[in-house]
Amino acid sequence: MQLSHEAPSGGDHVRGVAIDRILLASGERRASFVIAAGVDAFDWPVRDAKAMTATDCDAVIALEPAVVILGTGPTQVFPPRDVLAAFLTRRIGIEFMDNAAAARTYNVLLGEGRKVAAAFVLA
Repeated sequence: MQLSHEAPSGGDHVRGVAIDRILLASGERRASFVIAAGVDAFDWPVRDAKAMTATDCDAVIALEPAVVILGTGPTQVFPPRDVLAAFLTRRIGIEFMDNAAAARTYNVLLGEGRKVAAAFVLA
């Protein structure tokens, strides 16, 4: 699915999403990763959103975003409550959605100049 013809300002953006990969402006990713405004995408060890722990969130929280978009794979999955609490106790907004919706949302927020991070789960 093609997402955008224009590059949002502020950082790397998502150009396309498939079940097994995500295409960024900077290249294709086939394993879970984190991306944020002004930060190069980096690998993330999470492979199953249902099995996430609060510790899995540390790398995302370290970016100090205002909001995090968590792409949970091809379908929306809600991680355990301690994952939600890891963000909310630090006053960081968090939204869970499937990877395609997460990519669209991330691009919009990035284009608005928001301090956004996205974490995508790819099995």
